[in-house]
Amino acid sequence: MELRQLRYFVAIAESGSFSRAAEKVFVAQSALSHQIAQLESELGTPLFHRSRRGIDLTEAGQRFAPHAVSILRQTEEAVASARQTTNEPSGKVVFGIPHSASNALALPLLRAVRQRLPRVQLELTEELTGNLSQQLTTGQLNLAVLFDDGGLPEFEHTPMLSERMYLIEPALPGKEAPRRFTLKQALGRPLVLPASPHGVRPIIEAAALQAGLAAPRVEADISSISILRTSLLAGMGRTLLPVMPLRQEVEAGLLWASEIVDPPLERMLAICWSRHIPVSSASQAVKQLTQELVAQLCAEGQWLGSRVVKA
Repeated sequence: MELRQLRYFVAIAESGSFSRAAEKVFVAQSALSHQIAQLESELGTPLFHRSRRGIDLTEAGQRFAPHAVSILRQTEEAVASARQTTNEPSGKVVFGIPHSASNALALPLLRAVRQRLPRVQLELTEELTGNLSQQLTTGQLNLAVLFDDGGLPEFEHTPMLSERMYLIEPALPGKEAPRRFTLKQALGRPLVLPASPHGVRPIIEAAALQAGLAAPRVEADISSISILRTSLLAGMGRTLLPVMPLRQEVEAGLLWASEIVDPPLERMLAICWSRHIPVSSASQAVKQLTQELVAQLCAEGQWLGSRVVKA
């Protein structure tokens, strides 16, 4: 198996066409097809099949793809590390952020990296937490922010902050927003929550179990913040979330955010990286900067409802 075969495979998978992939990697289509045939022969299984829509990955191809991407990225990082001639971190860092933390972290992190790490190319990806975990495991991501619900032993990780969670629901005109609910009261209401095991769902279910309460009453599974926002504004339910993903709507008085007490409901955010893949100097620098930035956002009150957690 050769690196060029992996590059050709990824190019075809991304473009959905042998001809477009050949243009992308600057080789003749016949040479591209020959190399893919050799790769499939070595693997003992086809990686692509043709359909009316073009070229699609087979099941084997879908399983192979994240490993190919990971190998190519690690190769690029190894080359960048060997060529680094200064102590200033350089290279590409692919960083995953959950949908519900993106509003608080994404833009400040982009600005901070641009200002303090000018030789680092930061690629941010926003995904469901389950997808982020899988991509971090396969090496598609260098770093990711994940929720520490006890399921992070497979990763190296450093806790960063704890966020209070609220019962968020449509505001009722002419009425005053409730200030707080007990966890039992909140769980007794019909809720719209992310599908298990994504987002805050495992945290809420674990909190209910620990408090000896019934599982949450889930009337709809919605794993998209944008769809959840639209649903709440349309009066189609309530949810349990930190306030930051819906900060604008809460501050505008369109949604109410009531604190959960007795016991409080919180989620812990940690920055995570693989135990098995070497961390580049660029990734190490971004990790350190992220921890400093999160502490600053908490201290300045910009990350609402949060407190710094010491490692």
